[in-house]
Amino acid sequence: MPGKKLDEAVIVITGASSGIGRATAVRFAAEGATVVLAARRAQPLAKLEADLAPRALAVPTDVTDEAAVGALADAAVARFGAIDVWVNNAAVTAFGRFEDIPHDAYRRVLETNLLGYVHGAWAALPHLRARRGVLINVGSVNSRVPAPFVSPYIASKFAIEGWTASLRQELRSSGVRVAAVLPASIDTPLFDHAGNWFGRRPKPLEPVNDPERVARAIVRCARRPARERLVGRGARPMVAMHAIAGPVFERV
Repeated sequence: MPGKKLDEAVIVITGASSGIGRATAVRFAAEGATVVLAARRAQPLAKLEADLAPRALAVPTDVTDEAAVGALADAAVARFGAIDVWVNNAAVTAFGRFEDIPHDAYRRVLETNLLGYVHGAWAALPHLRARRGVLINVGSVNSRVPAPFVSPYIASKFAIEGWTASLRQELRSSGVRVAAVLPASIDTPLFDHAGNWFGRRPKPLEPVNDPERVARAIVRCARRPARERLVGRGARPMVAMHAIAGPVFERV
């Protein structure tokens, strides 16, 4: 993929129906790429496919279903012949104290945010090897910095960073590049769609960034893969403050 023009590339994006995933699909399409759109909600996915036609394909997919993710990769290759970039982005969250979040909801967050990425890598890697492609995992500033009352989300995002680093080392000689994008606080429907056992309405932490900012970083990673990219206002200060003064940061 590095050096390949984006108008020759086929990009698969999970979680593409809204937020970062949707903005990323629109950005890649604006660069001339072909996009394969995956998410659970068929209706907004179909609308996005129509908006980005003719170089778009919507494939409703639940990333917790390994077979469904494999079928997503098969559909992309059957329609467009290859996969050059796979963007693991689908995510959910749940707010509440650890003991208050129902166990099934807790598992759902981990299955979506972590195993969904694993399923994506299993499906994508044979095709990415053939094209010397790029696997991009969207983590979070919370891959580095913990927070209370969202422990399943934090666990999944910390896991994504370590898992991505492990894959990067394993695949060094394979021709596949592995990159992580770690956004700061983003204005997305994630907060509206979240499970909530906290008793208060959640909202993004200030300063809030536009998803388009993350989309631009993902496109840059497709062109020139970086090990990690921290994205958005607030990302670097949060990471630095937690590293320098962790106990104080956690009390605040």
